[in-house]
Amino acid sequence: MRKFKENILKILLYLSALITVGILVFIIGFIFLKGYKLINFNYLFGEYKPSGGGGIKPFIISTLYTIGLSLVIATPIGVLAAVYLQEYAKQGRLVRIIRYSTEALAGIPSIVYGLFGAAFFVTTLKFGYSLIAGSLTLAIIILPVIIRTTEEALKVVPPSYREASLGLGATRWQSIYHVLIPACIPRIMTGVILAAGRGFGEAAALLYTTGSGTDLRWNNWNLTSPTCPLNIFRPAETLSLQIWGLQINGQDPNLANLSAAILMILVLLFSIGANALSRHINKKNSGN
Repeated sequence: MRKFKENILKILLYLSALITVGILVFIIGFIFLKGYKLINFNYLFGEYKPSGGGGIKPFIISTLYTIGLSLVIATPIGVLAAVYLQEYAKQGRLVRIIRYSTEALAGIPSIVYGLFGAAFFVTTLKFGYSLIAGSLTLAIIILPVIIRTTEEALKVVPPSYREASLGLGATRWQSIYHVLIPACIPRIMTGVILAAGRGFGEAAALLYTTGSGTDLRWNNWNLTSPTCPLNIFRPAETLSLQIWGLQINGQDPNLANLSAAILMILVLLFSIGANALSRHINKKNSGN
């Protein structure tokens, strides 16, 4: 009877894993099959034309730029905040309040973040509808994910790591920087991937902060120009906003499906790259 129950449990576990993978494959396949007939080189790498027939290169560039900026802002802040909570702060009421606030931030709807970003970054700080306004708003959205995953990563590091480092004469910060954080890199990268995944699909918050600039001139490197690709104060429209616009404007739904498939491919490529980087860093730290 006991073996029978174990076999049933194994079947349920395998079935759950199969269903999870099946749902993912079905979603990607369904969306891709709806739009793959429209894919061509010009659509992927051509410039956007408001009249139609253009490509989505400006949307891809703006998406990657926005995600990159938000991660550059949120990752060091999130990691340092987690280090403080786990390694320096005295465990008490204040730390519990901070942790509760972090969890509450993770549950706030994106539209609320968008309204905050529009009121503070766009209007109060006078950034206008821009990449930097959208990236700062997105950084706030993904910050709780990075804090929580980093804190959980630090919790599972064996106490012997800390004791051995301190026993060899290292300071607390040296122990954290040279021992604990390298040991946590794989889990921290998992948090970064989860955060980036949310950022790639974010539309509601960016709708109020980034604007809809699509006119990029690749021969213009004047960082103050609104058509310069590297200008963080230029308006920008990400792929998720483009998909939303296609649906709202009643255009060919297959175009929206194609853009959605490309967005998922970008997320997949980012995840593969981040995992490869994590393995490389982990291998380098272990001396292999």
